[in-house]
Amino acid sequence: MRQNPLKKLVDVQKSGKAIGIYSACSANRFVIEAVLTRGKQDDSCVLIESTANQCDQFGGYTGMKPEDFKNYVYETANKIGFNTDKLFLGGDHLGPLTWSSLNEKEAMKNAEDLIRAYVLAGFSKIHIDTSMKLADDDKETRLSDEVIAKRGARLAKVAEEAFLERLKAEPNAVEPIYIVGSEVPIPGGSQAAVDEGVQVTKVEDFKKTVETFKEEFYANGLQEAWKKVIAIVVQPGVEEKDAGCTEYDRDKAKELTSAIKAYPDLIFEGHSTDYQTKIKLKELVEDGVAILKVGPGLSFAAREGLFALSFIEDEYYAGSDHIRSNFRAVLETEMLKNDKNWKKHYHGNEHELLIKRKYSFSDRSRYYMQTPAVEESIEVLLANFKNGVPLNLLSQFMPIQYTKVREGLLPNEPEALIIDRVINTIDEYLYATNQKELF
Repeated sequence: MRQNPLKKLVDVQKSGKAIGIYSACSANRFVIEAVLTRGKQDDSCVLIESTANQCDQFGGYTGMKPEDFKNYVYETANKIGFNTDKLFLGGDHLGPLTWSSLNEKEAMKNAEDLIRAYVLAGFSKIHIDTSMKLADDDKETRLSDEVIAKRGARLAKVAEEAFLERLKAEPNAVEPIYIVGSEVPIPGGSQAAVDEGVQVTKVEDFKKTVETFKEEFYANGLQEAWKKVIAIVVQPGVEEKDAGCTEYDRDKAKELTSAIKAYPDLIFEGHSTDYQTKIKLKELVEDGVAILKVGPGLSFAAREGLFALSFIEDEYYAGSDHIRSNFRAVLETEMLKNDKNWKKHYHGNEHELLIKRKYSFSDRSRYYMQTPAVEESIEVLLANFKNGVPLNLLSQFMPIQYTKVREGLLPNEPEALIIDRVINTIDEYLYATNQKELF
């Protein structure tokens, strides 16, 4: 068994160094390639996470089980030539999230199987999230910290047992580390029609989370597992909106970020850091939020790249009989055909909904990128520019990539252009985390 290198995050933070790591929570192929490509260029470590609804023991919305996702990421890393010794995989919001409509017995059984599948597949960063109410929980009262922690400890025990099973087949496997707690709003973004603002986690709530989880871990004989808990998920006051984001305000979060100093073995994990400026991201890391989760912000950038090529396609082939991808129209059709992944999140009149389906920062379109129709459309789009994009149109629609192409820093190839658009966003996080100094 090998100690998890991610534990070093705690050591460097407690030594006073403003070093962290960003976590790419995405199954988008352009995002995965961009993260690994930039990691290779920067010679830094890479953390990629799959959320519970993306990949589960039944396939999730991507059709991939945890083992499938791991294999896909590693195959991509090997294709790119990324050093897999610096690659870490995580499971995000692992718990009864997608089975909250079931009663506790059924939902937690599924959650146990989910955790087991992730650990057996070799995911070494496990976020245990049991913060959601289940069908037989009292609808009128807040789910207590004790219930959340009891369910969390139950899943940690399954994870520990699964790792022991993994060790039999792979004695040199990396031990899992655990993240506990949850943020507001729920994973995937707010479903409220009215922006009610983001509330920074109260210090007493953060402390209660630590206390109750530790008590439950110890009560279940998981003292050694508790030593593997390196971070608590809190809400430092950040969240994306349809057309903006709530920016980090370190003054509003100072009581919370000061509180972590009393815990020598813990750091904070921050979710929904998408669309923060690189300055705000750096402040988060400086203030103890050493793990920065980003998902929609990366897939949004990939979608921007695809849209840019789609607009170029319309211009370049206007008036001709050449087969076009009609990518934007195909994506819209797929989203209208099955509205379950955006209906609860987007609100407004028909025009407002149209704009949000295309351009919302919460990027619910990411759930449709792997539908057969959209994938086929993307392949046509890429094929239409297999010989490169005309420079005058590239300058118009992708000016940053145009400059890189002209300077010989980027090949004029459609996939490379999209990937580089995602790298623009990744660079904001690398500036903030200095993660190349970790390993």
